[in-house]
Amino acid sequence: MKIDNQLKVEHLEKSLNQFWDLSGQKIKAIEKQYDGQSGTPVFTVEGKYTTRGWTEWTQGFQFGSSLLQFDATGEKEFLEIGRKNTVEKMAPHLTHKGVHDHGFNNISTYGNLLRLMHEGKTEHNEWEKNFYELAIKVSGAVQAMRWTTTKNGGFIYSFNGPHSLFVDTVRSCRILMMSHALGHSLMAENDEKISLLKRTVQHLISTANYSVFYGEGRDLYDLWGRTAHESIFNTNDGNFRSVSTQQGYTGMSTWTRGLAWAMCGFPEELEFFEKVPESALEGVISKKELMALMLKAAKATCDFYIENSCTDGIPYWDTGAPGLVHMGDYLSKPSDPFNAHEPVDSSAAAIGAQGLLRLGKYLNEPKYTQAGLTAAKALFSEPYLSTDPAHQGLTLHSVYHRPNNWDHVPAGQKVPCGESSMWGDYHARELALYLTKQLKGEEYYTFFNGLMA
Repeated sequence: MKIDNQLKVEHLEKSLNQFWDLSGQKIKAIEKQYDGQSGTPVFTVEGKYTTRGWTEWTQGFQFGSSLLQFDATGEKEFLEIGRKNTVEKMAPHLTHKGVHDHGFNNISTYGNLLRLMHEGKTEHNEWEKNFYELAIKVSGAVQAMRWTTTKNGGFIYSFNGPHSLFVDTVRSCRILMMSHALGHSLMAENDEKISLLKRTVQHLISTANYSVFYGEGRDLYDLWGRTAHESIFNTNDGNFRSVSTQQGYTGMSTWTRGLAWAMCGFPEELEFFEKVPESALEGVISKKELMALMLKAAKATCDFYIENSCTDGIPYWDTGAPGLVHMGDYLSKPSDPFNAHEPVDSSAAAIGAQGLLRLGKYLNEPKYTQAGLTAAKALFSEPYLSTDPAHQGLTLHSVYHRPNNWDHVPAGQKVPCGESSMWGDYHARELALYLTKQLKGEEYYTFFNGLMA
């Protein structure tokens, strides 16, 4: 990445205004045109959102997008869209024990609604607040049930089964953290009271130790900040066995959206644990050790992203994708979503840029802040910003599952391009909201606003 050290948030104000105007149009179009009976919208095909059965992990992003739009613009129709759909359609996600996605679906909806009330953006209503709090409590406990114990702790296992730790889930930990902050625990056999905070901490330790590499000789391909999408454990004895991937090219390369989840997740958790007392971590790890481990993971992954993204801050979908060998010195140029060899993934940039900005603020380190602004500038302009009113997507050139060949390849192109994803659009909105709140001088944006003293 070629970091623009002169770029300021104020320089993006015009782009952000255009972004929110287009965002509102896209939300209304989906609300009016999409047939929800066919399933949750996942990605676009020829500019129209369609579903893809795997898990329903994107529904919270659909309704949460309306809540972010309201937060940024104050337009109450978007609050009502988000609130109504959350109440009517999100309940099954609270008790879904088969996925690792609670922190995606339910923080984006119930979590945002609770945050908006705490911030004074919506009228305080005690019963409504209780409803959102109960939803978060339940979701956090249900998510914590997906637990594998290892030699050194444990982790929330992915939908692949008890052997599987996904790097994605680092951001789903937020639901356990919020549930804990609301005073909730997971109750097990014989009324055993299980701390959601301690399960969070153990999962974060596992992710930092097994999903992130630090150039310390772990294997032949060990590089500072490389991430593995999946880490495999022997559930009989709790030992780590190998790295793998579901959506990347190989276990030994870095799927950039997985990298981005770690980039965004660890800085958010650093912000949260700054407010957690030392005593709450007793028996697991000292606060100093935990903060150091998370900071190391955050810096490593953000550094790797900076080194392995194009000059404009947009990465290709996997750093080891085989077609990259035909593209010359592609990292010395702006990204090219229309190339003939490998797709970019704008959703990785939308997620990762927020992590860069949060880490930059946490450390007061301009390198990360300016890198985040550089990527944001690219995302909020063409060819990544979708200005076509007939296209339901907001952020173009997102990729879902390249190995499974799920992504649409337009006529005349050789790789997927020109399409959007529900998670990419949502996280572009989160990124835009983060910057918009700074421009307006509003309270610093965290998922736990109002919950932690």
